[in-house]
Amino acid sequence: MSLKEDINYSLWCDFIERDFLENRFQEIINDGTIQGATSNPAIFESSITNSVAYKQQLDMLQANNAKTIYEELALTDIKRAAQLLSNLHKNDSDDGFISIEVDPLLCDDAAGTIEEGIRLNSLIGAENVMIKIPATEAGYIAMRELTSKGIHVNATLIFSVEQAIKCAQALDEGIKESNKDIKAVISVFVSRFDRLVDGEFATKGLETSKLGIVNATKCYYEINKFANPNIRTLFASTGVKGDELSPSYYIDALIYPNSVNTAPLGTIEEWLKDGAKEQTEIMSEIACDEYFENLSNKGIKMEEIYAKLLKDGLEAFKVSFQDLLSKLIK
Repeated sequence: MSLKEDINYSLWCDFIERDFLENRFQEIINDGTIQGATSNPAIFESSITNSVAYKQQLDMLQANNAKTIYEELALTDIKRAAQLLSNLHKNDSDDGFISIEVDPLLCDDAAGTIEEGIRLNSLIGAENVMIKIPATEAGYIAMRELTSKGIHVNATLIFSVEQAIKCAQALDEGIKESNKDIKAVISVFVSRFDRLVDGEFATKGLETSKLGIVNATKCYYEINKFANPNIRTLFASTGVKGDELSPSYYIDALIYPNSVNTAPLGTIEEWLKDGAKEQTEIMSEIACDEYFENLSNKGIKMEEIYAKLLKDGLEAFKVSFQDLLSKLIK
């Protein structure tokens, strides 16, 4: 039995690039390594600006404005990924998805996000596409509206437990209103916590490389309380920077029932080297709460950490998107 069959655990690849889609991507789909894929503005910025695979189409599109050029390039890749994942999705409606994010500059514009989400979904025209929406106040409105209209959603940039609950509530309401088999994932970011706080934690005698996992686990518990089988927790930002941890640390630590982990290709390759995997023992919710209580007693202000990570995450996607647009017009 596989982790997918045993506990409905899925591994998705957090990478899109045109040559990759025609080669290694197909191999790791066919051998059962991955069950889906995700993208974001930073990934497209890196792929489009660093790969020669886009040059011919980019040259042909020069008469258009920068955002139109970006969408044509990105949608070509998303359509191809959706096609390559379509058999997976037909066999299991939980999986075989590819995600594309709405313009990150719309993160505080509910109406604009809804309009763009509908438009992108229509342009792609595939059953296995998720529209990716940041977890802001405007985003919650858009998530509910899009799922109610029968569009699959990937809620992204979740750091706080409050965000996770608001996403789950919006998606639960939208899916139920749709009366369709609409799927959603709630992307809880993990490793960015530890990169931010480990220096301070070490000086205070607190365990390092732990906050991200405990926080993600607490979010997982809260999402599961909605008991909607069409909503799964997705663990994102699971790559490791530096050599102090195993490259697959944030995958190994979060193999939970009815969940997804989206990881960079290199992280997945490292994860495969160790052979068969089993479900991770899940920290109890009481232990999670005690952990946060101890942090508070040590003077750690989680609300400030959540706010900084969300602000930085939104800004990073905006900067990547704007950098990409500036490079598309020759």
